[in-house]
Amino acid sequence: MGNKLLIRAYNVEVGDCIYCRIPDAISAGGTAGDFHLLIDCGSVGSIERLESAMEHLAGELPDAPGGKKRLDLLVVTHEHKDHILGFGLPVFKRLAIGQIWMNAAMDPAHPQAEKTFALRGLATLAMRGLASQHLALAPELEELVALFSLDNDDAMRALREELPQSNGIAPHYVHAGMTGADTGLALAGATIRVVGPELDIDRFYFGEDADGTLQIAGASPAFNPEPAVAPAASPENISASDFRVLQSRMLSNALAFAELSSKITNNTSVVLLIEWKDKRLLFVGDAEWDAKFREGKSNGAWNVMWHERKALLDKPIHFLKVGHHGSENATPWNDEGDENVTEPATILEAILPLPAGSAKPKARAVVSTMRKNYKTIPRSALLLELGRRVSNARNYQAEFASLDIDRNDLPKFSEYEKEWFDAPQPWRTDCEHLMSNGAFVDIEIEP
Repeated sequence: MGNKLLIRAYNVEVGDCIYCRIPDAISAGGTAGDFHLLIDCGSVGSIERLESAMEHLAGELPDAPGGKKRLDLLVVTHEHKDHILGFGLPVFKRLAIGQIWMNAAMDPAHPQAEKTFALRGLATLAMRGLASQHLALAPELEELVALFSLDNDDAMRALREELPQSNGIAPHYVHAGMTGADTGLALAGATIRVVGPELDIDRFYFGEDADGTLQIAGASPAFNPEPAVAPAASPENISASDFRVLQSRMLSNALAFAELSSKITNNTSVVLLIEWKDKRLLFVGDAEWDAKFREGKSNGAWNVMWHERKALLDKPIHFLKVGHHGSENATPWNDEGDENVTEPATILEAILPLPAGSAKPKARAVVSTMRKNYKTIPRSALLLELGRRVSNARNYQAEFASLDIDRNDLPKFSEYEKEWFDAPQPWRTDCEHLMSNGAFVDIEIEP
């Protein structure tokens, strides 16, 4: 690998565990060394995949004093299970971590996120109350409930307390406009920029719609909400039919809190732009997009970045970590499939321009994914659009046929993949695993 920059996406089912090695980016005592970065460690699948990934990574990292392995920077994009579940694993006790970055909305003392915290608390109590009743839920709702599980508490305790204490550091809660230099991270030949989220969380991402949701709950930023879920057994002073209406209304409210809170959590993901040599690499967490930016509304992160940090996005990138496991709302594009020039389509054309004429794409991309219950994760039409814009696109139907792999080994293939499978798309951890039984996907960027 030598002087090449490495991006490694571990196959952890639906989740991100992304390792990046920047060559010769550390200069100490006149000796150059590689810089080692981990972005997220989570999954809504099995913890065993995360354990295997981290054990492998620990074996790849350089030695540090005390018999540990050196990890220079740990970035936690946002507080969802598919990005943080693994941080309580014992392997992290064997790592000497230089810095921990989390987004500003993960700072419990952040004064510009009070409404966001109130909504998150409401959603967490509602979802845990719902989980405690063991109701039969649609698969998509089960995954929504899982995002607010008790597992998150253990992971956040490890990130805020245990890992900082064991490494003698304090977490950095980062926001747009910061670089590694602002946290004391001195790199040679490389810059790590934070493109999102903006510091004023409530202003840019909460919006009037979320305000209305809090009012429905009778909540305010200082309100400590009770679980918004009706009891499983009907009270004696209410008819069975009225109770069912009440229970349905409470369930609907609980899901509304959770969906809105989850959206804001995605949109406050840490978005990193790594500049190395003349290359630009974009890691976007689960940042979402909307049709357009609107002041005072619950905005998509991509729209905010386009309006507030346009100078960083308004030119091509060389690598994209596809957002939110290939979800249709996490990579800006014209999802209507027509010729209209929308703001999301304009953003996509800026960062991954469609080659003109016979020219070939230069950028590369990877998506950490596995189809489960959400039909739009991954969104096949989006992946095909990206396949037109990146150089490492594969026709997985042809690849599977050459290796005698049954396409139906992909979950829900006939429902969501069959129509789109015979066209190039970016490298996917799920498909690459079926082709090679490998534990990860590597992309190397040359100087």
